[in-house]
Amino acid sequence: MAALAAASPGGDEALEEDEDELEPGLDEAEAEAEAGSGAKPAGGSRGAVLTRRGITLRVLLRDGLLEPARGVLSIYYLGKKFVGDLGADGTITWQETGQVFNSPSAWATHCKRLVNPAKKSGCGWASVRYKGQKLDQYKAAWLRQHQPNAPPADESLASEGEDEEVPEEEEEEAAREGRAPVPEPVAAKKPEERSKKQQSKSVAEPAGTEHGAPAKRMEGKARAPVRYCSLGTRDSARNPQTLVEVTSFAAINKFQPFNVAISSNVLLLLDFHSHLTRSEVVGYLGGRWDTNTQLLTVLRAFPCRTRLGDAEAAGAVEEEICQSLFLRGLSLVGWYHSHPFGPALPSLHDIDAQMDYQLKLQGSGNSFQPCLALICGPYYHGNPGVESKIAPFWVMPPPEQRPNDYGIPMDVEVAYIQDGFLTNDVLQEMTLLVDFYKGAPDLVKFQELWSQDQTYLDKLKGSLASRTPKDQSFSHVLEQIFSLLKLSG
Repeated sequence: MAALAAASPGGDEALEEDEDELEPGLDEAEAEAEAGSGAKPAGGSRGAVLTRRGITLRVLLRDGLLEPARGVLSIYYLGKKFVGDLGADGTITWQETGQVFNSPSAWATHCKRLVNPAKKSGCGWASVRYKGQKLDQYKAAWLRQHQPNAPPADESLASEGEDEEVPEEEEEEAAREGRAPVPEPVAAKKPEERSKKQQSKSVAEPAGTEHGAPAKRMEGKARAPVRYCSLGTRDSARNPQTLVEVTSFAAINKFQPFNVAISSNVLLLLDFHSHLTRSEVVGYLGGRWDTNTQLLTVLRAFPCRTRLGDAEAAGAVEEEICQSLFLRGLSLVGWYHSHPFGPALPSLHDIDAQMDYQLKLQGSGNSFQPCLALICGPYYHGNPGVESKIAPFWVMPPPEQRPNDYGIPMDVEVAYIQDGFLTNDVLQEMTLLVDFYKGAPDLVKFQELWSQDQTYLDKLKGSLASRTPKDQSFSHVLEQIFSLLKLSG
C-alpha cells in the first residue's frame, strides 16, 4: 500500500532517465537541423526520431517558441493548480518546493500523484501549459515549421522519454461492470470539468444535504441504490440523492492505497448522534496520518451541534471543533453523516462532497493524505439486526478520458480498535447532544415502538452495546443519558 502512495519504482526517475538516454542523439539531431535549417524537410531516420521522441523543451527554447521565465508553466488537475519556472536549460522548477524536473512528463506525473496516488503517468505535454496554452500545441507548431512532412500532432506523439499511455477504456468499462480489468491505475478527473459549485465548497461546510436547505425526513420513501456502472455521464436531471453501491478495490484489481484504524469510541459517539433525530446529522473525524506506515488512525468524533440550514451557527461550531482538534494534537482526517431511515450508502451528492473534501484535505503539502467518509444508517430496517450499519468509503476519480463521469465510491477496509473505557470527552458530547436536540420537532420519540417488540430506546441501546467498552464503571452515566432521552421528547 505504501508503494502505491509512493508510486511504482522508477516513476519520475525513469521518465527523467529516458530523456537522458535520448540526449546524445538529440544533440546530433539538433546539429543536423541547424546545419540544414530551411534546406529541406526531414525525411530520414534521424528526422523521424526527432519527430516522435526528440522534441524537448530545449528544442522549443532554442528555436524561440518558448522563453525561460518564472511562473510561466502551470498544471491544473482535480481542482489544484501547480506553478513552475522554465529554465534556460529546459528544466522545470516547481515553485512550491523548489524541486527540479527534467521534463514536463516527470513534473506532471509527480504533481498528479500527490492528488491521485494511483496515477501512473502525467501526459506532460498535454497537461503542462506555457502561459495558459498546452505545450503540445507548441510542439505541433514546431513540427509545422521544421518538419512539414511529419505526422500530424493529433497522432499522440511521444517525447522526452514519455511513453504513449495505454488506453484506459478497457479498465473504465471493467470498473463500471464490477469485473477485474488489466491492473492499470485509474486516472483523475480534469478540474475544468468539475462544477463551479463543487469547487467553491469549504471543507468546513457540512455536506449531509444541500447546504442552506432544511434537512429532510427520510423515512417516508426508501431510496433504491443503483450500481455505479448504470450512472454514465453526469446528468443534471438525475436526483442528487440517488444512492450508489460501493465498489471494492479487489473487484477492479487494485490495492487500497492506505490503511485505516478506527476507535470504538468514535463509532459509539457518531452512532449515538445519528440515533437522536429523524434528520440527517453531520460531524467531523479527528486523528493522525502516518506517512511511513500509510496508516490513518481515527481517534475522535466531533458532532456538529447545528441544524444543517443554519450557516451562522455552523461557523461557530466548526471553529470550536478546530480548536478542539488543535488542543488534542489531532488533524482533521474525515467526516461523517447519517441516512436515518435509509441504507448506509453514498448518494451522488455525498460522492461529490467527498471528492471535494479529499482535495481540500490534500492541501498544498508534498505528500498524499487521505480523507475518510463514514455513513451511519441507524433506523434502516434492511440492517441485519439492531446494530447500525456504519460504512466507510473513499472516492476514486473517474477515468481521465471521461471527466464528466461521477467519481467511483470505493468500499474501505477498516480495522476497529476496541477502547478500554469511555472518555469524559465522549460522555460530555453525548450529554450536550441530548440537550441540543431536546424538544426539537424531528427528535426521535424514544418511548415509541421501533419494531413489534422494541422501542427506539431499546434499538439505540442494542446498537451501542457492541461499541461500548467492557469497563462497566461508566454504565451508570450512560443510564443517566438514556433517562434524559426519555424526558427530552
